[in-house]
Amino acid sequence: MPDPPTVQALRLASLGEREALARLLSLYVQSFDMDADYERMIGWLRRGLELDPRSAYPLFLAARVYAESPDPARVRLALDFVYQQFFRDPDARWAPLAHAALIAKHRLGDLPLARRYASAVQRHTRSPDVPLWAKQMEIFILEDMNELAAARIMLGGLLESGTVHDPAELRFLRQRLEDLEARIAGAK
Repeated sequence: MPDPPTVQALRLASLGEREALARLLSLYVQSFDMDADYERMIGWLRRGLELDPRSAYPLFLAARVYAESPDPARVRLALDFVYQQFFRDPDARWAPLAHAALIAKHRLGDLPLARRYASAVQRHTRSPDVPLWAKQMEIFILEDMNELAAARIMLGGLLESGTVHDPAELRFLRQRLEDLEARIAGAK
């Protein structure tokens, strides 16, 4: 895989059709196998986002295709790319980062990394379209990390915030809070 051209060269080559060229770049990247140089591959995905910042496809490829590599170092490169790009538009790019948190937790077994990603989703998204499960991920990762007091504080804050309106969700979260409090009391 060659180095990606500069974004200026790509803009000129697009002849005003940046979104179309961004899609072609994504297809080009997919023509290489999973053994491709991930640094270069990420460079090509980055160029696609620079041409069409609203496209979700480069982040989808990073989180759902290239993060499936059996090589943990490559997985981390793909996930880090998703994390870096998330901050450019958190409300539009939360889903790939939430998926990255799940990969970090379940495939890499790296709970601090999973928490970092989940925390970014929780702290930086503002849209009501971001589902509560995505905003609650950090709480459950803290629980997995045995950071029970921190999980209890976050869960209590979420319940007090008034942002949860669904009665079933409120019951579930209140039960979870009671379970956390019991676990903390039992640990003393």
